[in-house]
Amino acid sequence: MKNLLLALFLVLPLAAKDSQPLLIATTAEQFLNSLDATQRNKAALPLAHDERENFRYTPRDRAGLPFKEMTEAQREGAKMLLKATLSEKGQFKVTQIMGLEAILAEIEKRPEVRDPLRYFVAIFGTPGDPKGWGWRFEGHHVSLNFTYVEGKKVSLTPSFFGTNPGEVRQGPLTGLRILAAEEDLARTLVSSLVASGKNEVIFSPQAPAEILSGELRQATVLDPVGILSTALTEAQRSGLLQLISEYTGRYRKDLADADMAKIEAAGIDKIRFGWAGGLKLGEPYYYRIQGPTFLMEACNVQNNANHVHAVWRDFEGDFGRDLLGEHIKQEH
Repeated sequence: MKNLLLALFLVLPLAAKDSQPLLIATTAEQFLNSLDATQRNKAALPLAHDERENFRYTPRDRAGLPFKEMTEAQREGAKMLLKATLSEKGQFKVTQIMGLEAILAEIEKRPEVRDPLRYFVAIFGTPGDPKGWGWRFEGHHVSLNFTYVEGKKVSLTPSFFGTNPGEVRQGPLTGLRILAAEEDLARTLVSSLVASGKNEVIFSPQAPAEILSGELRQATVLDPVGILSTALTEAQRSGLLQLISEYTGRYRKDLADADMAKIEAAGIDKIRFGWAGGLKLGEPYYYRIQGPTFLMEACNVQNNANHVHAVWRDFEGDFGRDLLGEHIKQEH
């Protein structure tokens, strides 16, 4: 198990800074061409397939081809898709999350359920098709969904990372917190707000048991809780933007910058930050960042507050709905 875990931690190469959608399409095509007929039938699905929007982060089988059924060369081809879209930090987090499955298998004695190779790749549509195509990398606690339209427009959401355990408390990786930044930046911000008398940021003393958007295919606007960014000091506002960037920063810099520009264009002053639960490390918590176009949620309640879920949703842009809709309007 240890050797497998270490291998998973080292598999992904550094991000390619000059990757373009054309390269991603070529990489997806090369991956499909490396598969035999049976594998391709699992991996290649129509763009309009119902499974494309079947957003899941819980442990289960998915549509697509699992790593378990790929050769090592084919797995490397799949990882090249991740290399072309994720930042170095994003790649490392994905690899670490996959590695946690080996730890869970050992803790729970359920290797058939907790399998580091039970992650699935699905290609939707024809790579490079200007009318739209997409791909997904998904398994327990990872859901990465990409849609490309007209060869240049890209949707990155839904985007989900989770960790169980949130902090590894036994074995050679004791102390590892894969989503530490998502938690620590938020706690620093809420603590600063409370210290400056802005107690309305805490909208409930008790955290909900789960992120409220769950595995819904369509994310909807949640109640406006917490505090508006206009009430923040310059330093607190900077902290909020840094926290948002931790989610967009899962992706290659040019992709992350484009989404941050979209968030800013919709109005930084309209973004709210709210917290529920305790402020101390180890206490159950939930927080929500919500703007006119997007929602980010994080929750750490399960397993005695040692099980983190952190998601980024776009109200109109999940699964490229806005891009595909715009393209259809232009065509007709």
